[in-house]
Amino acid sequence: MDFVLHNGSGRLCRRGCGKQDRQLNTYDWLADVPRATGGIETDYVEVQFKNTRKGYYRNTNGLPLQKGDIVAVEAMPGHDVGVVTLTGRLVPLQMKKANLKPDALGRRIYRKARQNDLDRWEEAKGREHDTMIRARQIALNLNLDMKIGDVEYQGDGGKAIFYYIAEGRVDFRQLIKVLAEVFKVRIEMKQIGARQEAGRIGGIGPCGRELCCATWMTSFVSVSTGTARYQDISLNPQKLAGQCAKLKCCLNYEVDAYVEAGKSLPSKELTLETKEAVYYYFKADILAGSVTYSTDKVQPAGLVTISGRRAFEVIDLNKRGIKPDSLGEGTTNVPGRTADLLEQESVTRFDRSKGKGDGKPAKKKKKKNKKKKPDHLNEE
Repeated sequence: MDFVLHNGSGRLCRRGCGKQDRQLNTYDWLADVPRATGGIETDYVEVQFKNTRKGYYRNTNGLPLQKGDIVAVEAMPGHDVGVVTLTGRLVPLQMKKANLKPDALGRRIYRKARQNDLDRWEEAKGREHDTMIRARQIALNLNLDMKIGDVEYQGDGGKAIFYYIAEGRVDFRQLIKVLAEVFKVRIEMKQIGARQEAGRIGGIGPCGRELCCATWMTSFVSVSTGTARYQDISLNPQKLAGQCAKLKCCLNYEVDAYVEAGKSLPSKELTLETKEAVYYYFKADILAGSVTYSTDKVQPAGLVTISGRRAFEVIDLNKRGIKPDSLGEGTTNVPGRTADLLEQESVTRFDRSKGKGDGKPAKKKKKKNKKKKPDHLNEE
């Protein structure tokens, strides 16, 4: 069975598709491509576990594995159960992308999961939520500044990984002892970031789409407030922060285009001098290539919008000691009054009449009743 692409450019191979687990899924584009003579052969298989955890294991027994097969793999101690997500020639490329060397990976695949393996695996997964709630209470009693976001049991139930979030370093040695005594398993603590937790939980962003960290993002790049400044975005923490309480990852998507477009605009520190007045930088529409100048440094007054090309022309004239009569044709003059920067947040902004620029409600015109002349005057 093949999956036809909507654009009609080809087909998707059924063997290349697998379980769609958000950003963890990898499509095998080489699944239906014949192997070349002398091609690279590998016995490594990519296996996926809970959350964003993946591993690469050797198929030393020569098992006929395909994407979606549930296998029992080697673990320390015991064995773990996971799902095969990739086989074949793409596995070495994925390992190279993750900076993993085959020589350092000595773990292997035992077998395809049997029914008793699946039963123990399901039983272990059923205890994860209750274990997380109990572990949070234990950490609270020990006055630890940390949040346990998730718990993952190993396939045989002999080990548990506790994913936690903390601002700084946490001494959880006492916590590990208490958890080991309470749950009778081997304990491993793994710290994750706020973005990783948001990707694990998922949700809908302000754009109306599912969160990027929960769909396709596999690595998280740091986001700084400088990206918002390059794009002339208001530094409002409530609008710039995502559901993880960190700066939105999408601020990095278009910053390169804004930086490149900003090179065609003059610096904010430069002023333009004309015979009329001295103009100071107020704001810029980077993608449109226009700059707005004000006659006042502090508040918007006498605003004039010109193109970046015209701004450089005036700057060049000022360097030669020439002051033009005005900023040139094609300018848009705004009356010299103080602008209300919070006007868009006004609750009554929809109550204003259409076509009125002063914001005052339209006055109804009173109809004047004309008095008719008497009939005897009309006769005369």
